[in-house]
Amino acid sequence: MAATSTSMFIVLYFVVGGFVVCNLLSNRCNADAEVDALIDFKNQLQDPQNAMENWDPNLVNACTFYNIICDGDNHVTTVNLPLNDLSGPLSPRIADLPNLQYLYLYGNSLTGSLPPSLGNLNNLIALRLFNNKLSGEIPSSLGQLSKLNFLDLSNNQLSGPVPRDGVLSKFGFDSFKGNPDLCGDVVNKGC
Repeated sequence: MAATSTSMFIVLYFVVGGFVVCNLLSNRCNADAEVDALIDFKNQLQDPQNAMENWDPNLVNACTFYNIICDGDNHVTTVNLPLNDLSGPLSPRIADLPNLQYLYLYGNSLTGSLPPSLGNLNNLIALRLFNNKLSGEIPSSLGQLSKLNFLDLSNNQLSGPVPRDGVLSKFGFDSFKGNPDLCGDVVNKGC
């Protein structure tokens, strides 16, 4: 009987220990993925004001990066880089931040199109990309952002119709041409 109890204890020890290790590794892997995503984001851009100078790919998580805010579980919730004279394309890897709620990149010189992968940011509440040089059409994937309450894409070089998919229909935007005044708050219906 004692041998059976000892065997059961050993098995239970390894099972519980395995769960703890898996959980720790999972958080570590998620943190590494977030660091990788932000480093790719950084590497796509010119940063003359060094707003991302301490972004080190060797860090365990991104919570110590300048202009990054994390939640209690060390997941990135805010990228706050407005008015930093950043230029270059917006990396699609930004969508590898699954807990991102606030993306503030306004007042820079970002170019290229909006990555359709932005539609994968299921927790995004506010997307502020106004006063950049973004071009192309607004991807319909943004309509999948069910938690989105504030969107400002004004003063860019976007063209084409505003997608009427999902959450974008709540904003009440019409089609636009050239340099649209495209901003809206689901609650207040304006900026």
